[in-house]
Amino acid sequence: MKALAQGPFGTRSFRYQWPADLCTAWALEMETLILGWYVLVESGSVVQLTIFGALMYGGTLLSPVLGTVGDRLGLRRVLTAMRTAYALLAGVILVLVASGNLGPVSVLTVAFLVGLIKPSDIGLRTALVSATVPATQLVAAMGISRTTQDSARIGGALAGAGFMASLGMASAYVAIVTLYLIGTVLTLRSGGAQKAASAAPAGRGGAAVASPLHSAAAPLPPRASPWSDLLEGLKHVWQTPRLRAAMSLAALVNLCAFPLSGGLMPYIARDVFGLDQQGLGWLVASYATGALLGSLGMSAFGVHLRPARTMLVACVAWYLCLLGLAFPIGAPMAMALYVAAGLNQSLSMVALSIILLRTNNERFRGRVMGVRMLAIYTLPIGLLVSGPIVAAVGFRGLVVLYVGLGLALLASIALAWRNELLLRSAPANALL
Repeated sequence: MKALAQGPFGTRSFRYQWPADLCTAWALEMETLILGWYVLVESGSVVQLTIFGALMYGGTLLSPVLGTVGDRLGLRRVLTAMRTAYALLAGVILVLVASGNLGPVSVLTVAFLVGLIKPSDIGLRTALVSATVPATQLVAAMGISRTTQDSARIGGALAGAGFMASLGMASAYVAIVTLYLIGTVLTLRSGGAQKAASAAPAGRGGAAVASPLHSAAAPLPPRASPWSDLLEGLKHVWQTPRLRAAMSLAALVNLCAFPLSGGLMPYIARDVFGLDQQGLGWLVASYATGALLGSLGMSAFGVHLRPARTMLVACVAWYLCLLGLAFPIGAPMAMALYVAAGLNQSLSMVALSIILLRTNNERFRGRVMGVRMLAIYTLPIGLLVSGPIVAAVGFRGLVVLYVGLGLALLASIALAWRNELLLRSAPANALL
């Protein structure tokens, strides 16, 4: 297990990228929690909260475009530019807070701008890991890489709530801007050469195949046009059944599962369980703790699991854990359910990423992960619809509706692509 966990760090690029992703994820999580709570308290409206959450993913439609740009100009360069933008926009919030001019409208405006690029961050950094880590260490690397996001939801949630409660919003944003800047500098250092042992394999007739690192650190040879690249990537996903199945499942969980464990958290904490801002931090941290355990489990034991089957089974368990929120329970039981839900969410989503990257042509990495982020577009839809549903039938009615719809559509996906997802011999279930 120790060798599996340490293996990816033998790659120079991963040694820089992992802390870069960690700093960026912590800053994003702190910022999302702080601003979400601010909007809910200042407006007193769950609808405005859902609008804020939806705006944070408004740029989902741009994800395939940014993935194409990453394939052409280099994944590292695009990630660095995005993280520089995060720091600048957080600096705007800091100036507004310090000058006393912050308001819900300015928060929603910054959320819109951050949301133009945020959905692409996870996909591009995942593609960069795949482009720089040897294939034999990909499963372990994906699990370890996922810990940056999961640990950020723990530490970022608790730190964000703690900063706000004790030191105020300005101090919290000084820490956020600092984390963004550190992440940007470390991203610039990633994408370096692999060890000789992971050199590009020989192609047909013994000719060397271009290293996948080329897409991470240097521009690709010129192609006809960015739009033809984008269309080629979309066509590749559509014509590959296992990729289409994985994208469908990603769209489903963003519609019916993530709103209950993400964007609605401030409302759930305050109005359902009567918690304050620090209670919100603990609720978010509970979910993230389970997700972190799932990521660590995948990094250690994922090589023994069949990805497609793991993805489906864990997704069912995730929905069933969320269904527990529909019962009249207290905050401690809700936190326990969120730990279990987070664990299964992580198992399912890491397995999904492995399917996309391990069974995919390497020259489509950025574009495929860009299309993967396009599936997040259902998240703002799920958030926006949830506001009126809560007003009409209450939170517990929303949970029953979303979980029931999610399980029904999940069964449809499993049946429609049963040869790709359920068969032991299917490429999506191959052991590495």
